[in-house]
Amino acid sequence: MEKDDESTDKSVKKVVVIGPECTGKSTLSSKLAEHYNTCWVKEYARQYIDELDRPYEADDLLAIARGQLANEDKLETKANGLLICDTDLIVIKIWSEFKYGFCHEEILNEIRTRRYDLYLLTHIDLPWEQDPQRENPHLRSYFYDLFKSTLQELNLPFMEVKGEWPERKQTAIKAIDKIL
Repeated sequence: MEKDDESTDKSVKKVVVIGPECTGKSTLSSKLAEHYNTCWVKEYARQYIDELDRPYEADDLLAIARGQLANEDKLETKANGLLICDTDLIVIKIWSEFKYGFCHEEILNEIRTRRYDLYLLTHIDLPWEQDPQRENPHLRSYFYDLFKSTLQELNLPFMEVKGEWPERKQTAIKAIDKIL
């Protein structure tokens, strides 16, 4: 998962949309990319799991992490000064520790070395929508608190995003405008 530093455009700001299942991360990422006329990195896990012909396992999370970062690196070169990331490796870490009791060291190393300019933490105040890849509607509050405490422990810049869609989008835009 190493990245060629020479190919990285340091002027690209990177924003991660992060939060529990079914909190509008993909929708918000898409809306923000459209607003800023830039690209966004879709959640690689969805594609990966859709293509599996078996239930996913712990080692699949490492493959998902690598795919997520590869897509991020590829799209960073095409970004219009801002790259929106629908998830990052913190999501994979939290999920791996919850489901399997551990996280691959390679993922933890990437979390320590990759830098993002802002995290948008999506709140659980949107209604749950069933999806075959969503597993824990009853644990959204637990995971929200875990995401928030993780961001705080890692001393990462974040803004909580809540409310109906117009409010969510405006909160996110105001936060992003401050870093541009």
